[in-house]
Amino acid sequence: MRMESTQPEVRLGKVAVADVTLAFREVGSPRGVPVVLVHALGSGAATWAAFGARLAAHGRRVLALDLRGHGGSSWTDAYSLTSMCDDVLAFLDAQGIGRTDLVGHSVGGAVAVLVAQRQADRVRRLVVEDTPPPPERAPEPLAPVTEPADPLPFEWRLIEPIITELRTPDPGWRERLKLISAATLLVGGGPASHVSPDALARVNAAVPDCRLVTVEDAGHRVHSVRPEEFWAVVAPFLCGTPAGEVTRPRE
Repeated sequence: MRMESTQPEVRLGKVAVADVTLAFREVGSPRGVPVVLVHALGSGAATWAAFGARLAAHGRRVLALDLRGHGGSSWTDAYSLTSMCDDVLAFLDAQGIGRTDLVGHSVGGAVAVLVAQRQADRVRRLVVEDTPPPPERAPEPLAPVTEPADPLPFEWRLIEPIITELRTPDPGWRERLKLISAATLLVGGGPASHVSPDALARVNAAVPDCRLVTVEDAGHRVHSVRPEEFWAVVAPFLCGTPAGEVTRPRE
């Protein structure tokens, strides 16, 4: 199926929440059912442009965030998945969103899981794209991350604390997976990804209402490398309509 050619108007914004300013992109009807998109480490809200446009064509209100330390959002003294989770919840409050669908890729998926664990009633449907769950055994210590010679489009200092936290999370993380009440879809990238299918299967078994779908040979960046396959999997789950059907935006 071909991508829809009509591109919706993109509304760029910034909102101050607690100690940070978060930049975001919004498309679709302001009265549509909201869906918040959260990017991977080193990426940004624009990674969701094509996917967000398609959701907007289904009448959804689509908001893609720049996490702290990325893009147009604040660069801060300290970084953690917990603070990023706090940012997402504060962003929902600032936008007047009581309940939302939440889509997260990699680190963004880890943040989305924390949101769904902490405030389960805020998440209607949860999509987690190729997010590495914590390892079963303690990993080797992460080598120190040194400042790169060339500037990056994100704060390089966030790499070490965020990767360390992904590898050694709160010991209660796995137990709290059962607190997720949202219908949940895990999307894996198959053997081409560094994320183990067996690890995703364990998460799938731990979340009460969860389904795992693998997009073969997609690798880690499923929504970018295999956009049609990603859409075919995620659209029916989020929109409740066949993946190829385009509904009219709500007036």
